[in-house]
Amino acid sequence: MERDPTRGRATRLRGRVRSLFETGGLGFRDLALTQVASTAADTLVAIALAGTLFFGVPTAEARGNVALYLLLTVAPFAVIGPLLGRILDRTPVATRGALVVAAIGRAVLAVLLLGRVDSLWLFPVAFGLLVLSRVHGITRNALLPLALDRPTDLVAANARLATIGVAGGAIAVPLGLLATWVGGPGGALALSALAALAAATIGRRLPEPDAPSRRIVTGGAVRLHLPRKVRTAQIATAVVRLLNGFLLLLLAFAFRESGAGVFDFGAVLAAAGGGFAIAALTTPRLERRLREEPMVVAALAVEAGAAFSAGQWFGLPAAAGLAFAAGFAWGVAKLSFDGLLQGSVPASRRGAAFTRSETVFSLAWVLGAIVPTALPLPVGLGLPLAGFAALAAQIVYVGVLLTPPEGRPSG
Repeated sequence: MERDPTRGRATRLRGRVRSLFETGGLGFRDLALTQVASTAADTLVAIALAGTLFFGVPTAEARGNVALYLLLTVAPFAVIGPLLGRILDRTPVATRGALVVAAIGRAVLAVLLLGRVDSLWLFPVAFGLLVLSRVHGITRNALLPLALDRPTDLVAANARLATIGVAGGAIAVPLGLLATWVGGPGGALALSALAALAAATIGRRLPEPDAPSRRIVTGGAVRLHLPRKVRTAQIATAVVRLLNGFLLLLLAFAFRESGAGVFDFGAVLAAAGGGFAIAALTTPRLERRLREEPMVVAALAVEAGAAFSAGQWFGLPAAAGLAFAAGFAWGVAKLSFDGLLQGSVPASRRGAAFTRSETVFSLAWVLGAIVPTALPLPVGLGLPLAGFAALAAQIVYVGVLLTPPEGRPSG
């Protein structure tokens, strides 16, 4: 009796999906389902607001408009950074509650936006959605080590969550387009509210950190002291993020001046997303052979090599290749840093630590993007500058890694 090849492929696919979600235990499965629902909610909101003033700020109209967009991008971190960090630092058991409340808040805001997409409500509601989405990302990272059966598999678990997030967004796209075609922007917003409520419901099953651990207090203020290896990796990862912002806007204005269409820049953005997705798939394999710090070094090397190469043969294929390499470098660096932080910082301090690191990375991206926005740099100059910056950061970071901590002999 011949086996049905279609049924065999379906069985293998189900097995891979089950392994992706259940490797790590029931806690990780719940966190992964929360990630799917949260990513779907973000994607559905983006589809609902496509073409509006908020999501449709055109880079070709004026550099001032791009600067305003960058300000709006970084503003959520300025709002939640001090507040959320203080809350999670003083009350770490509130981490799971913050994730649930953020999901409920996103559902409420999506409902409030129904029928008001073209009104002034768009700006404050969209800003609130950005803020609460970042709260989810920070609290999810803080809870991940507690959700794993084996907390040592952090880089692989971060990579699986990233892959699951990409899959959740991909599933939401056709659903959102269909809902928008049937019911306009309100259809996608309604689905987004349902997805956010699902994230809140599943999030209630997640574990929560224990009571606060010992802290260093001076004058009544709580200070967060990250280990040296985490601090240096954070700076190196921030450089990768800074270069990503620089390269994205440099390419955007280069396409504008060359008269390229939206399709060309869309291809570059798709290449960047593809690079991040490949990083999520390959990082666990790299982890079996490398520690987190060398993986961050490799990310800087990839970004430097891609920038130098694209500067030699610039065009759409080179730009897409550069975007792919930049997305891959960011994925490797970010997933490696997350694993390093999660494995080095106690559970009661991870919320505050992730709040700080996410704020640093967001500011780095905006700082990098502001340079080509404010200064009309030609591609022939901007790409080599990015390559040299990545190379210099790599050399400095390697030098720091080879230097023993103060007071500890090198032998």
